[in-house]
Amino acid sequence: MNNLRILHVEDDEQTARMVSEIMSRTGDRVTTVVNGKEGLRRASEEPFDLVILDRMLPDMTGIDIVTKLRTAGLAIPVLMLSALGRTENRIQGLDAGVDDYLAKPFEGASAEELSAMG
Repeated sequence: MNNLRILHVEDDEQTARMVSEIMSRTGDRVTTVVNGKEGLRRASEEPFDLVILDRMLPDMTGIDIVTKLRTAGLAIPVLMLSALGRTENRIQGLDAGVDDYLAKPFEGASAEELSAMG
């Protein structure tokens, strides 16, 4: 999958920059927003191919966002990136409706895994 339109919901500037750089290498277009309310609004109103979602945001959680997207009937693929990488955290994200869950920080193989998703 190349040339995807990706919405990245991330409040950490360094992570946002890194994800954008990784995903842009394959020609994907990344739109970054820094809070959950804006991310939820954009994901609901605009035609994105993928949402990359931070789990811990200042105004709402990534779990809340994906739950609202799924409740609204939106089947857009969602990848959750989170510093919460324990098995129970991943299970909670998957149960909420995310399609994949990647722990951060990510480098090397994890960066390649992220790139492969685009």
